[in-house]
Amino acid sequence: MNDTSRSGGIRAAHQAQLDQGRFLIQHCSQCQRHIYFPRESCPHCGSEQVQLVAPSGLGTVHAVTTVRRKPEAGGDTNVSLVDLDEGVRLMSRIANLPVDAVRIGQRVQARVQIDGGAGLVVFDVVQDRTEHTP
Repeated sequence: MNDTSRSGGIRAAHQAQLDQGRFLIQHCSQCQRHIYFPRESCPHCGSEQVQLVAPSGLGTVHAVTTVRRKPEAGGDTNVSLVDLDEGVRLMSRIANLPVDAVRIGQRVQARVQIDGGAGLVVFDVVQDRTEHTP
């Protein structure tokens, strides 16, 4: 039996965990691969034997872009694709650096930020592994 046995389905169960400050991804018991964003069945092998598990949260910035916004709308922000060490890719933002300091290749750590009672996964840079060329 998978996580969908709970009222509201897997996405509701995932969001409920985020709202409590816990970041979880799925793991397939059949093919042993990790999955994110949570789904009813494994997109790799079709198995319904998927469970929510806690990832290490460590990853690497794969891509980044800047979204320009007026200061009264919160100012500029970054949108980043992060590859978790478990092999899944998330779209989020890097929260502990200025927008123009986020670089591809930086090592990051996930954390849950609660905003208005809703949990959201954001990342903080933990080690800068990018190489700068002259």
